[in-house]
Amino acid sequence: MAEPGTVPAGADLAAVVAGFGAALRAAGLPVGPERSERFARAIVLVRPRALRELRWCARATLAGDPAQVEVLDRVFDAVFGGLTDPADTRGDPGNPVPPQATRRADATGAGVPPVAAPVPAGAATAGTAAAGAARPLPVPSSGSEVDRLAGRDFAELSAAELAALREVMGRLRLATPVRRSRRTRRVPAGQRVDLRATLRRAHRTGADPVRLVRHQRRDKPRRLVVLCDISGSMEPYARAMLQLLYCAAGTRAEVFTFATRLTRLTRTLARARPAQALALAGTAAPDWSGGTRIGASLKDFLDRYGHRSTVRGAVVLIVSDGWETGDPGRLGEQMARLARLAYRIVWANPRTSSPRYRPLVGGMAAAWPYCDAVVSAHRLDALGELFTELGRDRDTAPAATGGLGVAAGRGAVPP
Repeated sequence: MAEPGTVPAGADLAAVVAGFGAALRAAGLPVGPERSERFARAIVLVRPRALRELRWCARATLAGDPAQVEVLDRVFDAVFGGLTDPADTRGDPGNPVPPQATRRADATGAGVPPVAAPVPAGAATAGTAAAGAARPLPVPSSGSEVDRLAGRDFAELSAAELAALREVMGRLRLATPVRRSRRTRRVPAGQRVDLRATLRRAHRTGADPVRLVRHQRRDKPRRLVVLCDISGSMEPYARAMLQLLYCAAGTRAEVFTFATRLTRLTRTLARARPAQALALAGTAAPDWSGGTRIGASLKDFLDRYGHRSTVRGAVVLIVSDGWETGDPGRLGEQMARLARLAYRIVWANPRTSSPRYRPLVGGMAAAWPYCDAVVSAHRLDALGELFTELGRDRDTAPAATGGLGVAAGRGAVPP
């Protein structure tokens, strides 16, 4: 592990940009994945050869308001101020940002979060499917306090302790399986010929198509849809999972909460700063810490969003302990509807962390046959299985056990 405040040797552009974005969010700027992506694209396009050019790339893509430039410059100086510029890498297009950087303390003496942005070992990378058993999530260590909190159950954490994990969660990256997009891109040796582009190019050669333009369809990550139970029994876990999803998935996830009614939080979380996300979520969801009507909420969700592209082909994450106060049969019917639309259904139930747990409660027993995987996700260092299952491809996914020693998959019968 690299020393705190440095970019590890060999860190790629994506890791540097993600870490810089995390530092800006910690400083209060609303820098999400979209702005970070624009910053990375600007670096590839401009190929800055000096820190001055890199700074202007950051200002043009990461600052949404002139008032934010001062804060951005301060964080930029703290993160990139110690960059070395050896002659053998200067101007190299393959290495626009030198691999070594040091962090300087700001005017108050407080450090800026490290630039490193490690990807969980359990998360599948784009274009590949995770295989084998889930591995423990390597939690980035930032001190003994984080190491101590990483092994504690989310239900035991206070609001201040949960906020202390925000920076660590911001370094995690949640990946979903990819699917074939309708959009195409030009490639030198694609299987399909782009007729329009070929004919346009033929105008240069007397209408003779001397050179064929080929293309292929792009791959894009599948949508992540989250349904989070915010009833009284799930309140502490809901706070932790919403914070995790805000930090690790950002605006790429569709987030809904439910207790006695369904509430869409996607736009609320997109406009929030890290410190305000949970407070705004509690305000937007009036049934926070209420009862549990999973079947009715799921029916409302499918009736309103099931006919759209929100659910079809998406990876659906349901965070709930399965305590259903309504009719379990109704929940089973709605789970069957959801299973026909979704690519994969992953159920995060913190109660499954107990070795004595069995899905005997009416709600969980009714939903069990329609889940592709059941995980606990009850503490920070136990999130590896969750990241693995969310990034796993359906065709190569083995039957998950959910920590119970019992197969959990579509069509499986609960014990």
